[in-house]
Amino acid sequence: MFEWLEGTKVSMWVGESLWGYPIMLGLHAVGLAIVVGIFVMRDLRLIGFFEGISYESLDSLRKLAWTGFVINATSGCFLFTSQATTFASSTPFLLKISMIFLAAICAAVIQNKMRDEAPQWDSSGAVIGSVRAIAMVSIALWTGAIIAGRLTAYL
Repeated sequence: MFEWLEGTKVSMWVGESLWGYPIMLGLHAVGLAIVVGIFVMRDLRLIGFFEGISYESLDSLRKLAWTGFVINATSGCFLFTSQATTFASSTPFLLKISMIFLAAICAAVIQNKMRDEAPQWDSSGAVIGSVRAIAMVSIALWTGAIIAGRLTAYL
């Protein structure tokens, strides 16, 4: 299946054309900056940093963050097609995908809590301890995914 995927027209365009790989890699970097930038800032706020930023203002960025996630996932799928057989057995790549999956779950859980409780947190300044713990795990997962993603190119 992965060999077939590498033989598709889209895979050939990404892997062999002058512009395919750079365009997809550029989109991947932009998507990464958006999704990780917003989610990590939100998570840092949840664990106590940047007290001048309201929880509601960070919650208003969730649609942009998920747009970045979609850009990253889409461009990542295109990049995957160009070397599917290699990536399918790459430990760093598999770790990256696992961490992204878990980080997305953390993001969704935090998002649901924030949607309901951000106004209360802004007025009282108190965030539920479990949300703080999930935010710390989220930061660790996004950081690990980035490191694993970079290692994919070298291992």
